[in-house]
Amino acid sequence: MSRRLPLVALVAAACGDDEQDREASAQPQGDELVLTLGTKDFTEAFIVGELYRQALRSQSINVKLRKDIGPTEVIDKELQSGAIDAYPEYLGVAVTVAAGRDDAGGTEEETYALAKEFYASRGQAISEQTAFENVDAIATTQYFAQRRGLATVGDLRALPRFTLGARPEFEQRRQGFAGMRDVYGLENAEFEEIPIGEQYRALDRNEIDAANVFTTDGQLASGSYKVLEDTERVFGFQHVALVIDEDKLKELGGRKFMRTINDVNERLTTSAMIQMNRDVELDGQDPAIVAERFLRTAGLLGGG
Repeated sequence: MSRRLPLVALVAAACGDDEQDREASAQPQGDELVLTLGTKDFTEAFIVGELYRQALRSQSINVKLRKDIGPTEVIDKELQSGAIDAYPEYLGVAVTVAAGRDDAGGTEEETYALAKEFYASRGQAISEQTAFENVDAIATTQYFAQRRGLATVGDLRALPRFTLGARPEFEQRRQGFAGMRDVYGLENAEFEEIPIGEQYRALDRNEIDAANVFTTDGQLASGSYKVLEDTERVFGFQHVALVIDEDKLKELGGRKFMRTINDVNERLTTSAMIQMNRDVELDGQDPAIVAERFLRTAGLLGGG
């Protein structure tokens, strides 16, 4: 959702960590403090939320998990209001939606640096990014792609018309339908709202021609779908980082707290995330159980 390394903000962050540790050492720990952690409204967000909750709990940090809050447009307001203290965010989305920038950077490092600078300006901090990135993508069935000769998003321009199914907020996003139309000249595209989780069923039933999917979706492992190459990188760079209120971060342990999150993020590879998504989406397993199994195997819960 490879590592995003900060550009300009690296030096300041390094200096701030030591200060956070000194300040946090005087703070009460354990049950006296609670982190209210939010998640967005889809499977991968539930899994990452559970990964963070359980890893932090193993370090005696009390976490209240609020799942299924909504997309960035909704959950960011919850963070700003103080209703939640932290949540995992996709950094390309952070820059274009939360920060409102048209340009999210030409590399993952630039995207990370822009996100870090933006959140710092609001009194918030971010962890290191995950090893995986989960980028929006456009997919069709393999049959449709073969019959129409589709390999890239730009190839859709040759169709007389096509219907793209996606979650509602995707329509107006620069790293979404609006950007696709502008960059690839897709004036032949018709947008249709499809709830997250229903897009593959809609493709299978020929209710839509193409769908917005995520590149770590478990369904893609089936081989039934063709992900069209985004040659212009309209959908940006989408690694995940934990966004957290700086005051809460200091209370919870500063750098020690972030080390727990970063240890999880470092192990979250694309293949691992696809497998966990598949376990939940296709096999019906509980996100909490899937997360615990991953953390134990990675040695992040003790006794693993």
